[in-house]
Amino acid sequence: MDNELLKQCEQVAQVWATSEVFDDNTKNEVKAMLSNDDKSALIDSFYQTLEFGTGGLRGIMGAGTNRMNIYTVGAATQGLANYLNRNFADRDKISVVIGVDCRNNSDVYAKRVADIFAANGIYVYMFEDMRPTPEVSFAIRHLKCQSGVNITASHNPKEYNGYKAYWDDGAQVLAPHDKGIIEEVNKVRYEDVKTGGDAKYITIIGEDVDKAYIEAVKTLSIDPAVIERQKDLSIVYTPLHGAGMNMIPRSIKAWGFQNVNCVPEQMIKDGNFPTVVSPNPENAEALTLAVNLAKKINADIVMASDPDADRIAMACKDDKGEWQIVNGNQTLMIFLYYIIKNRSAKGMLQKSDFIVKTIVTTELVKKIADKYGIEMKDCYTGFKWIAREILVEEGKKKYIGGGEESFGFLAEDFTRDKDSVSACSLLAEICAWAKDQGKTLYDVLMDIYLEYGFSYNKAVNVVRPGKTGADEIKQMMENYRSNPPKELAGSPVKIIKDFKLLKSTCSCGKVCDIQMPDTSNVLQFYAEDGTKVSVRPSGTEPKIKFYIEVFAPMANVAEYNALCETADKKCTDILKSLGV
Repeated sequence: MDNELLKQCEQVAQVWATSEVFDDNTKNEVKAMLSNDDKSALIDSFYQTLEFGTGGLRGIMGAGTNRMNIYTVGAATQGLANYLNRNFADRDKISVVIGVDCRNNSDVYAKRVADIFAANGIYVYMFEDMRPTPEVSFAIRHLKCQSGVNITASHNPKEYNGYKAYWDDGAQVLAPHDKGIIEEVNKVRYEDVKTGGDAKYITIIGEDVDKAYIEAVKTLSIDPAVIERQKDLSIVYTPLHGAGMNMIPRSIKAWGFQNVNCVPEQMIKDGNFPTVVSPNPENAEALTLAVNLAKKINADIVMASDPDADRIAMACKDDKGEWQIVNGNQTLMIFLYYIIKNRSAKGMLQKSDFIVKTIVTTELVKKIADKYGIEMKDCYTGFKWIAREILVEEGKKKYIGGGEESFGFLAEDFTRDKDSVSACSLLAEICAWAKDQGKTLYDVLMDIYLEYGFSYNKAVNVVRPGKTGADEIKQMMENYRSNPPKELAGSPVKIIKDFKLLKSTCSCGKVCDIQMPDTSNVLQFYAEDGTKVSVRPSGTEPKIKFYIEVFAPMANVAEYNALCETADKKCTDILKSLGV
């Protein structure tokens, strides 16, 4: 054990255990850590201050500087309030939106945030109950606010909560405001946080915004006639105990679908997520109850949203009638294939239309865009970067869709964060369009592979929790940067892209600049056979992520399963090349 680190943690913890700034429950929790012979919890809770990054805060709930609690949330809010009051000093009124999801303590943190804003003279529009993350983004624009805060840890385990900060465009904060807010937050001491705000600064919102949002989402329907013909499409939906449980079924029905079947056990608001191991729709296990219901009623499609209802997951029947999970890259391909193909068929597609994907997402998307002559933009992981591309082109080009491999999709520009409400509604339309042709969603996916080639994507997360884990992840990235792989499963590496240095190096020795709006700690390796590998530390979880994509020709649907098996084995060999 690092005795110096332990000593530092104990000194900070003693302040928390004795200062009048902290309540009795917090003091008692800290005292218990101090008296425990096992100091691991103490160190993890106090070895650093939970960092307010460009995405806000996210961490395990509990007492300590490195935990989510009313004090770390309070300091973040005071810093944001200071920045807003400075940045918008010329305004008579500064206002923000506050949203929450279903997580334990979300309502406690939200009330604390509202009180602090009010104490700083900032007006608050606070949702009456949990709402989808994209509706919070929508509300900021709809109510013409300067900022917003959403209390959510998205799809993280139940022990976590988070704090997402938004700017006046409804997107998560980007430069220069991100760094400005971080500077203000870092200046705040716990005793500086203002509380006791006047209630006149706080307005509770709900149905008026709900209605406006649902009406806006409905405008995204490309083919209402096909919905009318297939209005009895059998849909199974689960919110995984979270914020989508009201708005998503409501939106799907508003589009015209009449047969929406919700998983009853998961239509209960519960931050403990009792029916799943993890509330992450990227994990097939989370869809177990939904698939079981789909089998029982012979449904056409299964769809799910995560706890804050920004991500979408789906399952469909394959050519043998077996239910299969559709992965995140396939999800994005299906959405963009449908949007581009059907906007074109209806004469709606324009040369000024564009789509966006993240750099770690499948390259097949570009092939679809190229065929129809529209632009595809690449950006960093995270929807704030997709939102930035929309903002940059606003008034010049039209955004028609974009997303990332981690089950996030955004079909509209009136919201600036990934949106499972619009995505679920659009997915229902895609299934109706397929059924209208005697096809399933699986058939649509096969059509894409037959037309554009087979692609197999595999993501591997190496989890390393705590301080030692953070140090190990940092060392892994340094090793890959200083000693990159020379081959991937036997195929020579021909291009290395380093987004921290914004340099692309070819195997011939040529070095080129990469044009991106900022740096990011991401490495990419491209092999001669087309293989693409991306490596990045997670910005919100204690893990390092590996994204692998391999390609192969596909002559007919019968080849699909064999191609997947071969590609998966190749991914295993690629990971060995990377020492994983």
